[in-house]
Amino acid sequence: MRHLVTGALGSGGSYMAEYLLKHGEVHGLGRWHTSRTVAEKPAYPIHECDLSDLPSICRVLEEVSPTHIYHLASHANVRASFDNPSAVLRNNIDCTLNLLEAVRVVDPNIIVLLCSSSEVYGQVHAKANYSQSLDEAWPKNPVSPYAVSKLTQDALGYAWFKSFGLRVIRTRMFTYLNPRRADLFATSFAMQVARIEKGKQNILKHGNLRSVRTVLDVRDAVRAYHLAATKGIPGEVYNIGGSHTMTVEDFLITLMGMAKCDIVAKEDPKLMRPADVTLQIPDCQFFLKRTGWRPEISFEESVAFLLDHCRSIA
Repeated sequence: MRHLVTGALGSGGSYMAEYLLKHGEVHGLGRWHTSRTVAEKPAYPIHECDLSDLPSICRVLEEVSPTHIYHLASHANVRASFDNPSAVLRNNIDCTLNLLEAVRVVDPNIIVLLCSSSEVYGQVHAKANYSQSLDEAWPKNPVSPYAVSKLTQDALGYAWFKSFGLRVIRTRMFTYLNPRRADLFATSFAMQVARIEKGKQNILKHGNLRSVRTVLDVRDAVRAYHLAATKGIPGEVYNIGGSHTMTVEDFLITLMGMAKCDIVAKEDPKLMRPADVTLQIPDCQFFLKRTGWRPEISFEESVAFLLDHCRSIA
């Protein structure tokens, strides 16, 4: 297999590429002006390619001849998308459209894993015909510009599968712990704890603590992506998420309990979203039956992994 990862210099993409090194030849796409979250010389070749440039994508596809593409390149900061909606929408939609068109032109037999987000479901309210857990048929009600962009990516993937026969598999990832992604609430909390431990910060600032989430380790997440790409069926969409359900406040309390000193926390109005998504519990049975995947890393191990990483760079 030859795997091509878009956004391979980013947080999720770098973990994805590193995992795939055990499963074949790996190549990454990265823009020359992207901030790197991995070493300057990763263990896989990086092809400089801006996904807004269709000819350059075609060039890389012809050079690499990938069997599988993992599309993780996106502007992914939900809070920032409210301040920069046009930039987020244009980037995320255009890069996906260009990638699909390049595959259609160069080799429509390439399997494309299109990584969407549980944010497409939006705010969940109790309904008589639904349980609290969200399956793939749950109504899509995105409330942020980022979520709109991910739902559009999702729809593009399905349309290009139906209209042009592209082998697109879609996933909707729920909350996961990613030490390399600083804008996630969990990583932000852990980094602040590490800075407070070193005397570089006094108070931990947070946004909404009442949101309910399931938590998954990034290493289980990328393993799930690989199984989706190799065992999933083109045209299908799969929810992927953890099984440990808690409020954001519960997570913060757990993290503070691992700290080497007392932590004082305070709400920061600037961290509140204009519209928030407060209930995200996945039903992943369809994906589990299709691939046999199960989370393997415990919640406690995952939090410790996150905190240790933040301590090493704080």
